[in-house]
This record gives sequence, structure tokens and C-alpha cells, in this order.
Amino acid sequence: MFRKHANAWLLATVSATAIAASATAPALADETCQSPYMAKITGEEEFVYVWTLGMDGVGDGSDKVVTVDVRSGSPTFGQVIDVDSVGGQHEAHHGGLTDDRRHFWVQGLDTSMIWIFDIATDPANPKLVRTIDDFVEKSGGVVGPHGAYALPGRMMISGLSNTDGTGRTGLVEYTNDGEYIATHWMPTAEEPRGAENAAKADGYGYDARVLPRRNVMLTSSFTGLDNYMRPLGEVVNDPEAMKAFGGTMVLWDFHARTPRKVFEVPGVPLEIRWAWGENNNYAFTTTALTSEIWLIHEDENQEWHARKVGEVGDPSKMPLPVDISLSADDSTLFVDSFMDGMTRIYDVTDPFAPKLIHEKKIGAQVNMVSQSWDGERVYYTSSLLANWDKTGADNEQFLKAYDWTGKELVPRFEIDFLAEGLGRPHLMRFGSRDLYGS
Repeated sequence: MFRKHANAWLLATVSATAIAASATAPALADETCQSPYMAKITGEEEFVYVWTLGMDGVGDGSDKVVTVDVRSGSPTFGQVIDVDSVGGQHEAHHGGLTDDRRHFWVQGLDTSMIWIFDIATDPANPKLVRTIDDFVEKSGGVVGPHGAYALPGRMMISGLSNTDGTGRTGLVEYTNDGEYIATHWMPTAEEPRGAENAAKADGYGYDARVLPRRNVMLTSSFTGLDNYMRPLGEVVNDPEAMKAFGGTMVLWDFHARTPRKVFEVPGVPLEIRWAWGENNNYAFTTTALTSEIWLIHEDENQEWHARKVGEVGDPSKMPLPVDISLSADDSTLFVDSFMDGMTRIYDVTDPFAPKLIHEKKIGAQVNMVSQSWDGERVYYTSSLLANWDKTGADNEQFLKAYDWTGKELVPRFEIDFLAEGLGRPHLMRFGSRDLYGS
């Protein structure tokens, strides 16, 4: 199955590149995709922070945090109001907010640098307060800091690779103010760490998400530095490189930080979204190479399973699902696919049988999707990786905002990140002065 779809992806990508690759109260949308330990915006978000890759010949060429005003009625609504460059290009990718939501951590996949911004003192004007440049040394060899997930007083950083570039990686914990605590390596067949079905463990990492009331954490898998920093066209034309992608997810004992069970989820499972209903013990993911929707769920005997429950578009055309977002009531799942630039919205009231209810082309390429607290506003960005984004006219780089009516997406505003001299927009996080009593 993997080989079949990997080959399909190869064909589709070559074609494309030839053209140019303790739970708290339920929350909505992008907030549901955040840590349950994190403070919540209970009203309308006021700012969107966009972690943006620098591009040669575009503005200052550096990675940066871009702050966009989304306050209704503001004279600068839908405009960039602040830009904070970190200097240089580091393959800006993911990051996250601390549990108190006072700091925004952002990372570089290439240089393994981490920057911590204060967004509490003035949410409209983030300030860099700390830089971590010894992540690799302190973690014992993890490279490519990816997600930054809030735990009580801590941040959990999921790595993508290691110092030899082949991909076996780990989870790295820091205090909120940036002091290293511990590293937890992913299980492998050679070092199973007590996990069930560890013979299938591949050691790759990507996302890490916690369901506190069941004391479980899920991790997913991608590929190593040797692949994600190479041009996509080179990767897909290298048979050995195409073998070096993840096909597993791991269920962890969260408190002990030890792996419990390895699931076989072929085709690179990426983002993880837990449901929030008190009896909804399941999470969704999508597989990039096989274009499938998977459900990881607990049965009546408290046993955990992984099961394919749907497909995204036409898998033979390799739409490449990249980001997902689940609504607060667990009824609606947004799925973005990079290659065809589509967002697809599924009714997942029955999580075992997703039903497509709406689809829309956002652009020539699309990556991240974030929903507002009330589920009425949806934001999209375009960039995947610097060497994997499309080229030429298809290299659209944007932030686009829509109203979601429950039936369709209605445009609100868009910002052309190339015309504004900013770069490639990737991760989004929301801000509000109300969080800090200001």
C-alpha cells in the first residue's frame, strides 16, 4: 500500500515540481488544536501572529514573526501592524504558546534555534526576550525543533531528526522561561523502551498532543533532516530517500513519558487533533503520502486502536493533506491539502465515517488552517517548506481569512506576503489583550 501510494505521490510531485511540493472547558477550532493546559481566548481574537520564512530578495530576507490586526472595526483591520525579524533564514516552521499564553515560542528546523517572544506586555507588539542556541547540545542530539506544546509550566518540543540527519528523534522538555529539563527518545525496534508492537517502531517524530483525562499522549512521524532540507524534486527522485518517511504513531503514558503502543499508520501521519467531548476518547490525523483520514480511538475495554476512516480527495492524484482542524463540538474537521490548494470540510459527527460537506480551492498551494474560538472565522497560510513550496506563478504566499457560515467560506481579507516583502507564511497563533486584563 505504502509503495503504491508513494509512487503515486512521486508521479504527482514530479509533475508539480516540473511546473515549478486536564482538559478544561471545550473550546473551538484552532483553540481546540492547542494544549488543554493553555489559557483560552473566550471572545474574538484580536491578533494573528504568523511565523514566516525569510526569502532571498523579499524584504530583509529573514525569518520573522508577523503580527496582523484582526480586530473588527479597527482602522488597521486585516493589515500587518508589526514585524519582528530574528535575523537570517532558519527554516521557520512551527512553534507554540506557553500555558499562561504570555510567551510565543518559534523554532527553526534547519539551525535548531528557538526564539521566545513576549506577547503579554503588548500583544500588538511582540518582543524577543530569549534565544536558545544550544538545543542540540542540551537535548543530547535532537535536531529540528518542530512543535512547541504547552504543559503546566513547561514546553514540550517535538523534534524531527538527530545529528546524523536520518530521523530518529525525541521529545524535549523545557521550563517556560527556557531552561532544559529532559529528553524522551522515540521508540525504535532496536530500542523499544517497553512499547507494544515496537518491532514496527521507526523512531520518526512530528506532532505531540496530550489527552490528560486518559493520561495518554500521541506522537506522529515525518522524516529526517536529510530529506526535509533537500529540494523536493531531489527527494522524490531518490528511491532511498523515499524509504525514509515515517509510517507509525506512538501512544505514550503521559505522566511517565514512556511509550505504550506503536500503531502502524502508513504514509506519514502528521497533525494530531484530539476530540474534546468528555466521552470522546479519540483523535484524528491525516496521512500525507496516502491521503487518508485515520482515527486513533479507545474501545470499551480501554484498548487503543488506529483505523483508516476516510480518504482526502483522490489519493491517486496525491493531494498531500498537511494540516487539519477540529471544531470544539467534535462535529467538523477541516483538512488542507497542499498540492491542489484545497480545503475540505467533513462532518465527523460519526468519527468512524467522515462525510464531505464543503470544499474550496484556497490558492495554488495551501498549508496551515486555524479556526477562531467561536468557529466563525478561519485563517489559511500557504507555505510548506522553503524547498518544497511550488515555484513560478504557483508560488503564492498569503494569509487569507474567511467567515465560516456552517455551509460555506466567505472571504474577509487577504495579505500577499510577497508583495508586502515578508516571505513565506506558515504557523499561525492568536492573541488578545483580554488575556492580560489590558
